[in-house]
Amino acid sequence: MRNGNGWVRYWRDGTRPLEAMHAHFLDHVYAPHSHDTYSFGITDLGAQTFRCRGAHHTSGAGMVMAFNPDEVHDGQAAAELGYQYRIVHIGPSVVRDTLGDAAGDGAAGSMPLFVRPVLTDPLLTGALARLHEALVHGSGDLAREELLTATVLALAERGATRAPRRRALGGEAQRRAARQAHALLNDLFLEPVSAEQLAAAAGCSRFALYRAFRSEFGMAPSDYQRLLRLRRARQLLAHGLSPADAAASAGFSDQAHFNRWFKRAYGITPAIYQRAAH
Repeated sequence: MRNGNGWVRYWRDGTRPLEAMHAHFLDHVYAPHSHDTYSFGITDLGAQTFRCRGAHHTSGAGMVMAFNPDEVHDGQAAAELGYQYRIVHIGPSVVRDTLGDAAGDGAAGSMPLFVRPVLTDPLLTGALARLHEALVHGSGDLAREELLTATVLALAERGATRAPRRRALGGEAQRRAARQAHALLNDLFLEPVSAEQLAAAAGCSRFALYRAFRSEFGMAPSDYQRLLRLRRARQLLAHGLSPADAAASAGFSDQAHFNRWFKRAYGITPAIYQRAAH
C-alpha cells in the first residue's frame, strides 16, 4: 500500500500468530497502543522515536526494537526524512513452543522478558532480517521454521533477562538422527516437508535435529532440500524444459526465487545453463 505518507507491506501466517510488516513513513504518528505478541523491529533508514515504559527512546539505522506483549508504546519519525523499518510480531504461544522444543522436554520455563526497548546488536539485526525476508518473500516452510527458531533463541539469549535452555544430541544419536532426516529429504524433497516431519522421523526435537543435521552434513535441512531441487531443475533444463517450467516442476515458489538460487549455487543463470546444454 502506497500513499503520500510512504508505503506499507504486510504479511501474516494463516494458522498461527506470526506476522511481519515492512514500511516507510514520513509523518505518520502512532497513537499509544500495544500488541498481544512479542514485537521485534529493525530500523533500516532514518530514525524513529517512541515512548515506552515511562521514557523516550530512539531507534536509528541498524538498531532493534523489542516490545513485550501488551507493552504500550507510540512512535513517530525522529528526522524530517522519516524512517523505514521492518517488524515481526511473534505470538507468545509460538515463542513458548520454540523455547520448549529447544529445551528438549517441551517445557519453555519462564517466558522471556525484554527490559531494553532498543538493542544495538548486529547479530540480532541479522537474525531478524533473515527471518523477515523468509516470511515475506516466499521461502519454504522448512526454512521459515529454522530461521524462526534461530531468531527466537538469539533474541532470548542476547536480549532477555533469562537465557533459553538448549538440549542437543551427540555421538551416535546425533549421527542417526541426521541420517534419518537426510533419507527422508532424499525421498520427499519435492514435497513441502516440515520441521515437525523431519524431527518425528529423526526421533528428536526440531532444534536437536537442526543441530545434528548441520554437524553431520555441513548445511541446514532446508539448504539440502533446496540443493536437491536445484539438481532436479538442472536435469529438467538439460532435457529442454523452459526455466519457468523447470522451476515449477522442481518445487520453487516462483521463477525469480529459482533464478536467484540457481545463480548463487552455480554462478550462472538457468538460461545460460540451458543454452550450453544444447
